[in-house]
Amino acid sequence: MSRIAVLITDMFEDVEYTRPREAFREAGHDLVHVGLSAGETVHGKKEQTPVTIDRAASDISADDFDALFIPGGYSPDKLRAHDAPVEFVRAFMQSGKPVLAICHAPQLLITAQVLEGRKITGWKSVAQDIKNAGAEYIDREVVVDGNLVSSRRPDDIPAFIEASLAKLEETGGGKVKTAAAAQR
Repeated sequence: MSRIAVLITDMFEDVEYTRPREAFREAGHDLVHVGLSAGETVHGKKEQTPVTIDRAASDISADDFDALFIPGGYSPDKLRAHDAPVEFVRAFMQSGKPVLAICHAPQLLITAQVLEGRKITGWKSVAQDIKNAGAEYIDREVVVDGNLVSSRRPDDIPAFIEASLAKLEETGGGKVKTAAAAQR
């Protein structure tokens, strides 16, 4: 099964993390929590769900993972103020491996400058930012564009999970592949 990097920090939207996390684990995927500092505990904004960061974004590579999951809330906005998470997201998008983004997650993709020419959805308050980044904003519960799976809000979580699991299955859901191996 896939090794999924979960890029997260304080003030994430609890349900946008917990429900996909449960579904990914039930499907046999391994989750590695990536943040600003390994060992720190971050918390959700509503339910204060605690998450311990396994690895710092500055200490890893997209080659270490099969997929990237970015929960929404304020977490993406906080992360995009730091170079390491932005570079990690950029490398992941360029690798062609699945990127699973919900709600405010496109903020990280915008800062990483990887949305030009892509189709994506997200929380309505970032729709104009998405358009300004050169992407086509689509107001739908889930949008799949190549390696990118995106959803708008908590109500869309069932569709997001279904599309994310399908993308993981489609891409092999298997061992970590390097970018070179993925291109073969």
